Amino acid sequence: MDTKLKSDIAESAVSTELLSRGFSVLKPVGDRLPYDIAVDTNGKLIRIQVKHAWYNKKDKAYLVDVRRTKTNRRRMIRKKYDNNDFDFVVVFIGERRIFYIIPSVVFNGFASSISFIEDHKRQRSPISDQYRENWQLITCRS
Repeated sequence: MDTKLKSDIAESAVSTELLSRGFSVLKPVGDRLPYDIAVDTNGKLIRIQVKHAWYNKKDKAYLVDVRRTKTNRRRMIRKKYDNNDFDFVVVFIGERRIFYIIPSVVFNGFASSISFIEDHKRQRSPISDQYRENWQLITCRS
């Protein structure tokens, strides 16, 4: 499965999940904006960037790149997002149907990637646990 197909699946899954939770979902035409979808909560638009996590066998964790990737015919360009590009990132772990809802300032605070550990390997919960399935964060922002 190529990267574009994975991102399409993630966007569809996130949109479906938001709709099932009673959100009004908007989808921009094209892919020129720094966010993938938006929700209208009480007349305020909340911009959401959607990311599909991939599994890293070596680390036994799911990973997401925190940079935007643009490609042209010759090379791939990665660049950090700005905090004003979107309000939240929703990370989708497809094979487990798990969502992480992360505020942009937290997401953009990472250097290049974020790890999500779904198998309990230690006593202490990872920092990312506070964002696992925490859809309330979007509601609180409105």
